[in-house]
Amino acid sequence: MPYFLLAEVVVGAADGGVNALASFPLTLVSYAVALPLVAVSGMFPLTRPMSVAAVRALCGVPGELLARGPGRSWAARGRASAWWTLHLGLGAVVSAMTLAVPPMGVMLTALPLVTLLADTTPQGLDWVATGAGAYVAPLIGVALLGALALCAAGAGALLARLAPVLLGPTGADRLAAAEERAADLAVRNRLARELHDAVGHALSAVTLQAGAARRVLETDPEFVREALAAIEDTTRRTVGELDAVLGLLREGEGVGERPGAAPAPTLAADLEGLLARSRAGGVRITARQDPGPVGDWGQLPAIVSREAYRIVQEGLSNALRHGGGPVDLRLRVHRPKVHEPGRPRGGDRAPDGSRPDGSRELELIMTNPLAEDTGREPRTGGGLGLRGAAERAVLLGGVVEAGELGGQWRLRAVLPLGGGAR
Repeated sequence: MPYFLLAEVVVGAADGGVNALASFPLTLVSYAVALPLVAVSGMFPLTRPMSVAAVRALCGVPGELLARGPGRSWAARGRASAWWTLHLGLGAVVSAMTLAVPPMGVMLTALPLVTLLADTTPQGLDWVATGAGAYVAPLIGVALLGALALCAAGAGALLARLAPVLLGPTGADRLAAAEERAADLAVRNRLARELHDAVGHALSAVTLQAGAARRVLETDPEFVREALAAIEDTTRRTVGELDAVLGLLREGEGVGERPGAAPAPTLAADLEGLLARSRAGGVRITARQDPGPVGDWGQLPAIVSREAYRIVQEGLSNALRHGGGPVDLRLRVHRPKVHEPGRPRGGDRAPDGSRPDGSRELELIMTNPLAEDTGREPRTGGGLGLRGAAERAVLLGGVVEAGELGGQWRLRAVLPLGGGAR
């Protein structure tokens, strides 16, 4: 109506200042002039979400067939403008019919029955006096009312059919939605990895430590005290890590990034404690660094140090749950060779096998004998923890391999450090 009234004023002024509503041809011209105004206003970004809300509420179109949010491109805005113009154009026609047809239809239907309407000429209804009988006017009235209902239903069906075409997601919308889903899945996968690695390792370590303490409760009180202290330390640290992960759930922040949360464990700061807590369960663990003693990892990039810690933690969890003997852990930083398992051959290597940019890699290898028939869970290569470790390595451009080799279980991870790492 606002568009139409504006167009009516313009058309009336252009025709010498007449009232355009008093002339049916000028009314049609005003309607035609209003449609471009509707189309221009339909280009505003908020037109699409408003139209989508109306379609969901009134047309019964499933929400997954409609786009969300304002149009991100001119093509999307153009389609929304086409819908807006069609919607208002059909709505104006149905609205005008709704104002005019029901009174006329009721009057024609009641014409033979109401004495007041018997003389049709004063009422301006002499055009229905066809001479075909007294009940022609009621038939025309019923037909008009039926035609109005059909027009309204047809307009609604047409709008519902065209809504997914004109208000559906564009390629840019689908790409944005896919990126949003990918980001959400990445956060969910990260949460799953953090929870599995932190809580899973803690439960495995605490179970083993408690079992070892129970077996020597009467004979080795000193070992029992050490095991209980390790259980206390393990659970305290795990509660802190769990709080950090739950902070990620609540606030969407990174693990350890929430103010007051426990920092994410790293290879540089927490490897020795991890090994000590694992040894408290009675498993002998030998760790060595090539070259030098284990523990000098302060110069690693922070993200590599965090992910390497989690991979070592998962390897130790598997050894505690499934292993059958001592664990040997070897870590080293070296230049990548010409070809290593899981790495493509490349022509950008120097004759000595290193990259010309001086980039290096962290390699960790963990081995332990396969478990004998001691009632422990059978070892497999497709557990959630190993898949999580592989995902961590892939995010850094590295690789994780796990499986049986020479009667032992072997876990090997290679994590690039980047050209600027030392």
